[in-house]
Amino acid sequence: MKATWEKIDKNLVALDVEVEAGQVNEALDKAFKKVVVKVNVPGFRKGKVPRGIFESRFGVESLYQDAIDILLPDAYSEAVKETGIVPVDRPDIEVDQFAKGQAFKFKAKVTVKPEVQLGEYKGLEVPAEEVNVSEEEITEELDRLQQRHAELTVIEEGAAEKGDVAVIDFDGYVDGEAFEGGKSERYSLELGSGSFIPGFEEQVIGMQTGDFKDVEVTFPESYHAENLAGKLAVFKVKLHEIKRKNLPALDDEFAKDVSEFDTLEEFKQDLVSKLAERKQKENEQAREAAVVEKAADAAVIDIPEAMIDSETGYMLRDFENRLRMQGMNLELYYQFSGQDEAALRSQMRADAEKRVRNNLVLEQIAKLEGIEAGEADLNEELENLSKQYSRSVEELRTLFTSNGNLENIKEDLVLRKTIKFLLENSKAASEVA
Repeated sequence: MKATWEKIDKNLVALDVEVEAGQVNEALDKAFKKVVVKVNVPGFRKGKVPRGIFESRFGVESLYQDAIDILLPDAYSEAVKETGIVPVDRPDIEVDQFAKGQAFKFKAKVTVKPEVQLGEYKGLEVPAEEVNVSEEEITEELDRLQQRHAELTVIEEGAAEKGDVAVIDFDGYVDGEAFEGGKSERYSLELGSGSFIPGFEEQVIGMQTGDFKDVEVTFPESYHAENLAGKLAVFKVKLHEIKRKNLPALDDEFAKDVSEFDTLEEFKQDLVSKLAERKQKENEQAREAAVVEKAADAAVIDIPEAMIDSETGYMLRDFENRLRMQGMNLELYYQFSGQDEAALRSQMRADAEKRVRNNLVLEQIAKLEGIEAGEADLNEELENLSKQYSRSVEELRTLFTSNGNLENIKEDLVLRKTIKFLLENSKAASEVA
């Protein structure tokens, strides 16, 4: 096989590929075996029609498309490998020549990874803050722990308040007509969570168990369903039950329940230590983000739209997975948020472009500085993952190799080592001052 390429635009190359005639004939043989089992010819059972009779009746050209489909994926992959280009999108293929006994020639227009012109990336100034834990932060952490360990108690008398969980039936109407997704029974809604259409939860506050109420709200103008956007809706609501959080007292018993300490004072001291450790980690992450952003801002890159679209799709899938872990899905999210997929993608696009730019810059720095991930680095990472997932290193290596993720792990290790390199070669704000 022969493959050559030339640049035809900033991130677009033309790949010319020629596959030997012998491979074309082999592909035609495979195509015939695939097609013949589906052909009906009088006097022959399916799959038993001789090749010569098939070609005289249907023509060898009838096999061409199947043969191209057989040859093209491997030929394209081999051409990419041979030329060393790095595609970031599906190729636009144009067949120039395909015939029995002749070479297969095709052209592919391919969007490739862009060139990166680095600016300054050593000696960058990044913030270095001193870690202190305030009394207010300790109080906030204790409040969060109280909320997490609170018990929900059914309130027999009294009105629903902000923070309560209201178990409700609702049935929504616009212009007197019920609409899809506007009805549910015994739905648990935390009042004040902001998970429903603006104005809905506020009107449930004050209702008592057994009450019926018409809740009037207006769908946002940007709501994903055009037939509902900006429309006034009436929800017929019945309140079945009110559940209220009972916060545990902050005392020694609480400390015993949520930790290994016997007194609240000991627990607080441990909280100070853990909060300081967390803040130190957050500060380090902030410094990493800052140094990468400065290096990326100094670089010149013309990022292909395909790379941004791909990263946006990845972010959307990751967001959907996180929703599922919370017992939700994208469809419900769209209903409650008033967005649709296009709006969510648009919202994610700026972050996606930033991620792509940062990764391209880090890859280029790693290349120039000779930063690599060796077997020792990979083994250490697999050891960490082994402890995290309670699976053997050998099992994880086999799994990641089979699903193609081992190289992704190596690439991630290189990026992390490159960020460390940038930090080690940076200046703290205090040093510059």
